[in-house]
Amino acid sequence: MAWMVLVVSGVLETVWAIALDRSAGFSRPAPTAVFGVAIVLSMLGLGYALRTIPVGTGYAVWVGIGVVGTALIGMVALGESVSLLRVVCLLLLVVAGVVGLKYAH
Repeated sequence: MAWMVLVVSGVLETVWAIALDRSAGFSRPAPTAVFGVAIVLSMLGLGYALRTIPVGTGYAVWVGIGVVGTALIGMVALGESVSLLRVVCLLLLVVAGVVGLKYAH
């Protein structure tokens, strides 16, 4: 259960990061509200997951999901540049993180 909550919390990190961008410095009410709700739920979920998952592993997974998710949304939906180098770097982040966490145990 903790892993499922951690993954959902990582996705919510992507939500709040995109909402933060769209809030235009908290001047737009709807994205600001989405940001507020998503960040609170994301932190609560992370806190819950860290009850049973080691903090280093949990935080790395949470941040990794947020980083990759935010970058992908930026490229796919928000018009940010897409290049082979950007995609390769995201893949390296995921692969290196998974392999590193697996062998660190």
